[in-house]
Amino acid sequence: MISADGSDFEIIFTSNFLVSSHSFSPNDKMLQFNIESGHDKENVAEIIIPRDLIDSELTVLLDGKEVTAKVNKTNKSSVVMVEFDGKDKRTLDVIATEYLEISVEKSNGGGCFIATAAFGSEISPQVQLLREIRDNTVLQTESGINFMTSFNYFYYLFSPTIADYERESPVFKEAVKLTLTPLLTSLTLLQHIDINSEFDMLVYGTGIIILNVVMYFVVPTILILKIRKRVNIEKLHETYA
Repeated sequence: MISADGSDFEIIFTSNFLVSSHSFSPNDKMLQFNIESGHDKENVAEIIIPRDLIDSELTVLLDGKEVTAKVNKTNKSSVVMVEFDGKDKRTLDVIATEYLEISVEKSNGGGCFIATAAFGSEISPQVQLLREIRDNTVLQTESGINFMTSFNYFYYLFSPTIADYERESPVFKEAVKLTLTPLLTSLTLLQHIDINSEFDMLVYGTGIIILNVVMYFVVPTILILKIRKRVNIEKLHETYA
């Protein structure tokens, strides 16, 4: 069952593999299923989606990459048939094609794989925060679009792998959550700033980047150097005591 816009919608998912969890992002018009496929070949699924929930052409993504799917529409539902090979823990997304086209054209990117895996859902407050800042602040300026295009080029090279490891290792997942907390805190500053020009975006964006460099690199480096210095001093005292 999916709750959206004050109503409940039933999704019927029939497959020869396990569906461990699901979520729905109303802003992205995207259903996400965390699955565990057990067959090397011919993993198959039929997904029946009410058109009152998503009334659009649909695109299916497997681990962020588009896969071939057959979609039949009735008056009330879209019936999605998908087949793929390989057994592993995967993410299967069904997304409104028209939204996907706008997203790719505007941001050249997709979902927040690492944050979604860390916080468990596309609709978790932390993931929604990242999406809102991206869409409503960063992508409203040309410099922001250029930044996201460059950032996404590198981000999507490694993020699916990290997200998969998060789902496999609860300890690593909690470590990523802890690591993301300073970043999320710093990004909330953008919600309280009026950015009305390219200059504003450059100034405040650069400030946020510098702040995160300080938090993630400069402060830990200083702490490590201080600890090493103290350890060396204690060793000298022990040597000459």
